[in-house]
This record gives sequence, structure tokens and C-alpha cells, in this order.
Amino acid sequence: MNRSFVFLADGFEEIEALTVVDVMRRAGMDVKTVSINKTNKVTGAHGIGVEADILFDEADYSDAEWLVAPGGMPGATHLHEHAQLSALLSSHNDKGGKIAAICAAPAVVLSPLGILDGKEATCYPGFEQMCEKAVMKNQPVVALDRIITGNGPASATKFALAIVANSMGEAFAREVADGMLLK
Repeated sequence: MNRSFVFLADGFEEIEALTVVDVMRRAGMDVKTVSINKTNKVTGAHGIGVEADILFDEADYSDAEWLVAPGGMPGATHLHEHAQLSALLSSHNDKGGKIAAICAAPAVVLSPLGILDGKEATCYPGFEQMCEKAVMKNQPVVALDRIITGNGPASATKFALAIVANSMGEAFAREVADGMLLK
């Protein structure tokens, strides 16, 4: 299993980003938080300061397993505006890599890159019109073979467990969920 990366920008949705990192680490997955800022300090949409593991330019993405974009506004917009991240997501998609996005990020980050074109997806209600070429579903999580989308903060744990299930199997994801007392 290769390293995965969760990208953080000022204004990110704390629950979505940190739940994903927590659940993936509980599963034993190698995941790093990545700041797209000039420093490791990133402030979430609700004023929670987080110190990212690494800066964007410090990471080696060549063998990345998952690239994960949390939502939150204006965090998703900042991710979209980061040209190097957009290029990385496009390249990872082109080579069949795994990508996950939740809340506003499927619409704001992935859709403009064509990553969702022709695919089933979900996003935060009200952002669907930004996903004209996707097949939008009104459900908490849509898990495809290599693209996983979630609709918002309440779905963060289910979204994270879908990532674990994709990488490590449904039975193992259930074990992780059981350890968290999720029913």
C-alpha cells in the first residue's frame, strides 16, 4: 500500500479532512496531510488551526495511492486555484490513480478538471449544477472503483471508510468501524 495525501487549504472543512486522516491511520494506511500554503499552518473554515505534515512541494506523489480533497469554503476554491494540485490531480486521474473528494470539492475541484465526466458522483447540495457532465446522485457517498465522492460533513466517516474499504477490503473497513463503535 502506497502513501496517500489529504490536501489542506485555508478554509478547509475540519471534520471532512481530519476524519479521513484519522480513519485511514486507524486502518494502518500511510496518509499525510499536505499544506498548499507557504507554511505548514492551515486554518480551517471554523477557525481551527492545523499543522500539516508536509508542504505541497515537499512530497513525492509518484506512487501515491489516494489523493483526497476535503471540502469547505473557501478551502475548496483555494484547492481549485492551486495550479500544481490541479495538474497533479489530472495526471493521477489519467494514469488510473485513486481520487476522493467530499462536500464542495467534487464540484469545485474535480469537475472543472473533467475527472467526474460521465461518472456517478455526489457533492454538497446546491453545487450539483457545477457537475454538468457527471451523473449526480443524492446520496451520502458514491464509491466507484477509483473515484469516491461524499456529500458533506455528516458523511465524513462513511466517506473515509469507503476509502479504507477500497484499499483494504470491506471486511477490514467493518473492523475499523466496529473499533470506532459505529453501527
